[in-house]
Amino acid sequence: MPSVKTEERHDKAMGLDVMHPALALRLLASGQQAAAKVVDAAIESIAAAAEIAAGVLAKGGRLAYAGAGSSGLMAMTDALELPGTYGIALDKVVVLLAGGAASLTDLAGGYEDDMELARKDVRDAGIGAGDCLISVSASGSTPYALAAADEARARGARIIAMANNPGAVLFQNAEVAILLQTPPEVISGSTRMGAATAQKIAFNMFSTLVGIHLGHVYDGHMVNLKADNAKLRGRAIRIVSDIAGVGATEAGRYLTTSSGSVKIAILLAAGAKDVAAAEAALAEAGQNLRRALSGIAAH
Repeated sequence: MPSVKTEERHDKAMGLDVMHPALALRLLASGQQAAAKVVDAAIESIAAAAEIAAGVLAKGGRLAYAGAGSSGLMAMTDALELPGTYGIALDKVVVLLAGGAASLTDLAGGYEDDMELARKDVRDAGIGAGDCLISVSASGSTPYALAAADEARARGARIIAMANNPGAVLFQNAEVAILLQTPPEVISGSTRMGAATAQKIAFNMFSTLVGIHLGHVYDGHMVNLKADNAKLRGRAIRIVSDIAGVGATEAGRYLTTSSGSVKIAILLAAGAKDVAAAEAALAEAGQNLRRALSGIAAH
């Protein structure tokens, strides 16, 4: 049986409970920093996973996240950010958290062992051919995560697995395996710490690269954001102003004309004759702003 690193004791944690608070915090910080560094070894697999997910979304499929406990929360956090950050439609992102909404107020452990619940959640969500499911588990052996991946695969979905232990069962039969080989936790087995930190970083990288593949990032800007509050409208104005090289007032007018679409506003500022022409340019460019701008300039 593979060694379960996430359950081993940290070699510097002896006497943690009687350490000076500052020393204890330094040890906890070093544990988080060490966890963050392991993501470097997973870059190629994260890139492969993002390519699959972006391809699925581009073809109209859905991206589903599945997990339990702390790992499930990391997955859910990433999933919930996609619509606001990259304008991905809500119905294209699915969150399967063991225990559902009840787990948001009481993260009870029993749900993670319920394999039939996982299978039912996948069936109820209609996950199948044309979709992609990313299943995450620190140990790589959580029954809910395993069953969700197995059911989704049986129904024709593409499967990505993320875990923190080498040789994880979850990796078996996954199209892409993202290994985040974090060291033992300072608090043994408390995978909400180092393991979850590495997962959060990996998810951030994964979803950002998905957004890039979909054409929703231009330089360092999120050009498909959903500007649904004052802060985000201000950000949208700054993005249009920066990319299009126009003043804030003019950028605001273009955003009003485009009904809040940053991409359309930028194309209008770049010379598209009207919203319909800008929309046509984007459609021809596969929603990629840079390519659409090149098309506008060519005309």
